[in-house]
Amino acid sequence: MQAITIPPLDLEAGKKAARSLGALEEFTGELGLLPVLAGQYAAMRGIDPSALQKADETWSKLRPALILMCGDHGITKYGVSAFPQEVTLQMINGYMRQTAGASVLARHAGADVYVCDVGTAFDLSEQKGVYHRKVAWGTEDFTSGPAMSKEQAEAALQAGMEMADIAIEAGHNLLYTGEMGIGNTTSTAAIAAAYLGLDPVLTVGRGSGINDARLKVKRQVVAKGLAVNKPKVRDAMDVLCKVGGYDHAGLAGAIIGGARRRIPTVVDGCNATAAALIAVGLYPGCRNYLFCSHKSSDLSQNKMLEELQLQPIVDAGLRLGEGTGASLAIPVLQAALDLYTEAGRCADAE
Repeated sequence: MQAITIPPLDLEAGKKAARSLGALEEFTGELGLLPVLAGQYAAMRGIDPSALQKADETWSKLRPALILMCGDHGITKYGVSAFPQEVTLQMINGYMRQTAGASVLARHAGADVYVCDVGTAFDLSEQKGVYHRKVAWGTEDFTSGPAMSKEQAEAALQAGMEMADIAIEAGHNLLYTGEMGIGNTTSTAAIAAAYLGLDPVLTVGRGSGINDARLKVKRQVVAKGLAVNKPKVRDAMDVLCKVGGYDHAGLAGAIIGGARRRIPTVVDGCNATAAALIAVGLYPGCRNYLFCSHKSSDLSQNKMLEELQLQPIVDAGLRLGEGTGASLAIPVLQAALDLYTEAGRCADAE
């Protein structure tokens, strides 16, 4: 991987934003997480809100971009998902028509959607509106060997960083993660188990809502993949190459790309959390530029959030992925910033 510098947080700016909202609480804690969110955003962006002229509120108006990375998984053939691989293509078509649930919720969040083919098993070359960065036609079957080579992993990471740059250059000041690829929760469970050194029983969940028979197969697939590849605990690149997906790599790259430019990322569900784990493993400073959008109902996320020390903003029992949970969390973050600009300034002036 290329040498990348992740800038430190502006802790003083964050303290000022959080303190002004804390003053509104009259020390009762009634605003809960909102002062923390406002403070974190100010620290990430390196903006001292109290130093800005009152008329300049553009810093606090979020322009979110959903980076939706698409890649297929070689282990799908074992029936680890409730859906066939063809659903990846169907969902991408839905994004392009803006009829998919992720598209609807992105509109609710006021977000633009950037769909990138970083490794699907389908020819999307004629699909207008898709960013074409295909590294390979899906990953290899990781029960027989590594899912991808190091060169392929680096290419997918680079594609994600490029997508972050495209969104930021378009004026977006907040990124959030989405992914599409049937079988990706199996790869996520393998990433979590491998990176954290856990038994797959603690990371393999029902994903798309699979039954007991498929769950048994899914656990066997993850266990075999770990046994065959022997990924190194807490070695992010080794874990990614051996049991990860191109969607994971692309999202990790987007997180890195945002962090190096002081643009935070709102992490979606369990698959995106695995991508965040990889990003932080490669560049630990990325941890400072993450928000956790929601608590997924899938099993693997809890252990990863403990490692990343991230607190979910909402808990709505979601497990869809595709950025849907983040689309619900972004209005809460915007509310925290609005509260500062519309009420917190009064506390600063007193």
